[in-house]
Parts: sequence; C-alpha cells; structure tokens
Amino acid sequence: MDETHTIWIEKYRPQKLADIVGQDEIVERLSSYVKSGNLPHLLFTGSAGVGKTTAAVTLAREFFKDNWQRNFKEMNASDERGIDVVRNQIKEFARTGRDGDVAFKILFLDEADALTTDAQSALRRTMETYAQTCRFILSCNYSSKIIDPIQSRCAIYRFKPLGPDAIREEVRRIASREGLTITDGAMDAIVYIAQGDMRKAINAIQGAAIITPTIDEKQIYAITSTARPDEIDELLSLSIRGDFDGAESLLAQLLHERGIAPNELINQCYRALLKRDMDRGLKVQLIDHLGETDFRLSEGANSDIQMEALIARFVLTTQKGR
Repeated sequence: MDETHTIWIEKYRPQKLADIVGQDEIVERLSSYVKSGNLPHLLFTGSAGVGKTTAAVTLAREFFKDNWQRNFKEMNASDERGIDVVRNQIKEFARTGRDGDVAFKILFLDEADALTTDAQSALRRTMETYAQTCRFILSCNYSSKIIDPIQSRCAIYRFKPLGPDAIREEVRRIASREGLTITDGAMDAIVYIAQGDMRKAINAIQGAAIITPTIDEKQIYAITSTARPDEIDELLSLSIRGDFDGAESLLAQLLHERGIAPNELINQCYRALLKRDMDRGLKVQLIDHLGETDFRLSEGANSDIQMEALIARFVLTTQKGR
C-alpha cells in the first residue's frame, strides 16, 4: 500500500497491545484477557488521544488474529445517538453468527457518552441478552454520562493522559522512520501542545514535516496555532502589573495576527497560572475569571469583547489587591 499520503495517526497506530505506550498497567491487564481467551464487557474512559480506540482495535486483533475484521465492529455513537441505532445496527451485529472458531464477537462503541438515556437503557438490555455471543467495549470521555446499570456490567479502565516520556518516545520513533530532525526546543514544544494527547503530537510533527525535515519549536507553535509559553507569561505579567494597554496589544497580536483561538488562549493562561508563583488568593480570583470567560464563550458570547473583558478583570483584580 502506498503510504505517501497516509495520515500519520493511522500510519503509526500500534498493531499490537505491546506497542501501546504510556498505558503499561492497562496493556498488561488487557493482555491477560487474551491469554485466558475470555473477555468481560469493557468501559474505556479518558481524554482524547490517549489510546482508547487503539486499545480496543489491537485487543480484537490479538483475540481473533486473521479473522478480526469479520468478528469486530466499530461504531461511533455520536453519528447516531438515538434508540434506533441500538435497536437496529447494534442489535443486528450482536445477534448474527460468528465467523470462524471464536467464542464471541466484539462490538466497539466509541463516544458512548453521546447516547441518549433511552438508547443506553436499550443498550443495557442488548448487552444482557447477547452476553454469551458478543462482548461490548464502550469508550467515552466522561464516564459520569454512562448510566449506572451499564457501568456495573463493565470492567472500567481509566486511561490517563500520556506522560512527557511517552510522547517523546513515540515522536522519536516516528522521526527516525521518516528521516526527520527534531530539535530539543521542538520536542519540548510538542510535549507542551500535546497535553497528553498523542494525536495532537503526531499531527503537529506531520504538519511541520510537510514544510521541512528539520523541525524547530517556532514551526511547531505556528503549525498548531499555539502561543509560546513565554508569550502567555508576558500576557499575565502585563495584566498583573496593571498595564492594560500593553496586555491588550499583546492579546490582539495573538488573536488576530497569529490566529490563536480564544479558548486555546484561556487554556494556556490557566495552565500558566497554576504553575505561577504568586499570592494564592489572587491566583484563585484570576482562575475564577478564566472560568467565567470560558463559560460565556461556550454560550456564544462575542469572543473579542469577552477576551478584552478578561484582561480588564485581571487588571482590576490586581489593582484592588494593592
């Protein structure tokens, strides 16, 4: 197969459980299922890009070997989230016969937390009815959105965000295979923008590699439309010093000249504030302002006005504390 134009996320998706990085404990437990030849219903939960889908697919590969595609079905609940998808597509797969000498089939339902409550109730009944011939693997970002009767029927695996070492290991492996040179600064930038999400890291290096095989941190921040940590620190410092004009000018540059999304700036400010050495009471108030602005943006408020107002609240809050 010609991989010249393949998306690297798929090109470098692990094919075996042992190849999954950063989730050693979960991989060990899933491998024990393969050795025993049996599998309970599973619920994978965790943030995006931490290996939930990869774990489900590789688990099916190791269970069914060459027949894995005929005994494994992947569905995304966000495409059709109502009860009909359970009654029709899911139930139809669960009730049909298995291919080859296998004890059960596996249905992987991604983004299961998008299912309505009625659909989840119907899914619970389907899981009960066809438990002998079909195992279900549910994946979600928020396990609290999965009804208790389903959670109680599953072995729950909580995938943690990938650590910096795991991100670096995978990036170095890809760089070696693609003939790329990644500077130390670029590697730090990749870890910073990824925040434990391997998809973000791989997308970043593929985007930069299209331009040049030698990748530096400037390219990474530009490709991902992310502010550098020192720019965020400067924005916070100007605001805390009460320099509204300076902070507003830097904010406008980041938003309009660099094209950085307001929600991304809020997220970066939050991360920087958590690490900043400052009065704890002031830190709490500033984080509260970030949360309020983030909520207003999610409700559809004007982003330019809200981001300017955020800087204004930062300035006013620090001035009151003096």
